[in-house]
Amino acid sequence: MKPATKWQSALAALGLAFAGQASADEIRFLCYQEGNECDVIADLAKGYEKESGHTVITERVGYEVIRDQLENQLQTDAAPDLARVTNLGGLNKYYLDLRPLFDTAEIEKQYSATLPWFRAPGGEDMGVYGWMTELTVTGPYVNVSMFDDAGVELPGEGATWDDWAAALLEVKEALGLDAGLAMDRTTHRWAGPAFSHGAKFFDASGNPILVDDGFREFAEKFVSWHKNGLMPTEGWPAGQGTQYRNAAPLFLSGKVAMHMSGSWMIGNYSDNIKDFEWRVVPAPCGMGGCGAMPGGSAIVALKSTRYPQAAAGFIEYMSRTENAEAYAARTKSITSHQGLQNSGVDYQDASPAVASALSTYASSIGKAAETTPQAFTFQGYHKNFVIYGVVPDYLTQVINGEITLDEGLSAIDADVAAKIAE
Repeated sequence: MKPATKWQSALAALGLAFAGQASADEIRFLCYQEGNECDVIADLAKGYEKESGHTVITERVGYEVIRDQLENQLQTDAAPDLARVTNLGGLNKYYLDLRPLFDTAEIEKQYSATLPWFRAPGGEDMGVYGWMTELTVTGPYVNVSMFDDAGVELPGEGATWDDWAAALLEVKEALGLDAGLAMDRTTHRWAGPAFSHGAKFFDASGNPILVDDGFREFAEKFVSWHKNGLMPTEGWPAGQGTQYRNAAPLFLSGKVAMHMSGSWMIGNYSDNIKDFEWRVVPAPCGMGGCGAMPGGSAIVALKSTRYPQAAAGFIEYMSRTENAEAYAARTKSITSHQGLQNSGVDYQDASPAVASALSTYASSIGKAAETTPQAFTFQGYHKNFVIYGVVPDYLTQVINGEITLDEGLSAIDADVAAKIAE
């Protein structure tokens, strides 16, 4: 056989180039961020684009779009190829199973603790559906400067919610604040304190029960915190229905001394708080333990994608150890990669406040696992977003005096039961 001429070799190379271009796909990634998460993912995606030839279009949206509009989009031609989601089990029917598209052995090894959160209930689904971008855990941020200025000592580890409420009221009165404590308007933030007060959320068979003695006790306390001025009118009382309200602006502007939020806010506060000292404190405790809600965000590929191989390949790329570590380091988040959890993430230029926050939140996950395991059940429950929406709706009506507490709690139980049965 004669060797190929230079002309033939050039034609062959050109053919390969055209073949590569023909297989290069453009995939749309719908992403919400509360800090710099989407920015970091978009930057890391450049490596995938170079490696694969595909293009990743990162479309940044507000969290409300993911929570309130994504499922509707998934039922139309407007669906993205990938999305960053938090309702892991609830959107399962829309996910693309990655197992037929690449060898998922490494993902199954490094992310085995969180893979069940994506799956359909019943224990029969063994699909691999996405990459957990980070683990999150709820807990409070405090304005240390306000406590210092007010001459009020910060409650220590093991302090109860009652201890914190009393201290925050002292700070409020001493500094003339409108409120002391702000909490994001969502059951996800409300649940941790409820667990601390003994709320179980589920019976022994795993069925939602919600309104037990612990749930009622914290609901009463929560309503009273609004009546005595501990909590602001711009928070829960200003919302309607299932509306989510982020309380971060109240903390950033110095209107409150504590923000009950979670680990995803570390980067935001590290970058944007310049005028006061802030700190993450351990989750307050109660008769039920030291409750905190675990969770996190994940990138999933959707069944409706026209480019399953490209979408799956992007998830595989992002889940690799080096990329997972880069994401955690640059977003200052808690990695879900189990190997990195053991070896540790190099957070590089993390400030003392950030390093302390990450350590405190990581500890809170461990304590919640020990004292309030119902938090992990709630996170993996495939209809948890029903509960997320119902509780703020009726508790807000109670806070605003539209219905009584008994009426609100009865409505919560009835509405959750009806929606879960649908």
